[in-house]
Amino acid sequence: MWFLSWRADPRVARLADRHYSRKTVGAAQFAPPGRILVLRTADADAAWVTSWPLPEYVLGAWPGAWVCSLFRNESPALSSALIVEAVAATRWRFGEVPAEGMVTFVDEDKVRPKRDPGRCFRRAGFVPAGRTTDRGLLILRLDPADMPPPAPPQGSQMPLAL
Repeated sequence: MWFLSWRADPRVARLADRHYSRKTVGAAQFAPPGRILVLRTADADAAWVTSWPLPEYVLGAWPGAWVCSLFRNESPALSSALIVEAVAATRWRFGEVPAEGMVTFVDEDKVRPKRDPGRCFRRAGFVPAGRTTDRGLLILRLDPADMPPPAPPQGSQMPLAL
């Protein structure tokens, strides 16, 4: 369901503007600096960003982990299925999985109330792994052993250069 995109894709930026984690609404770029993978659906009604910061620049508890820094789904596709495919594309893009796996952070005050915040991530295999010390965000983690095999997104012939 995913296609490769880039950190300033205007169609993805519009989706990012509607996500609670967006730092600067209207800015051209929506992905953090460094190594990233940006995916979007054909209709640009879902977007995903994996960032892979260098460990020496990570102040938090997950240096080296892949980070889902944006996931927005306004498509009819099942969110957990999109997440599984995005993780597979991340493995295809970056190769060797870091020992820390992949993490995402959920602000429970900014999402629709539900029994299990981050439910779509949980259905995709992520499990609670604590809270951030600064803002108390819920940390959800996917262990490398629980990740799907690498798979390229649509229209991809070879991995892009890091």
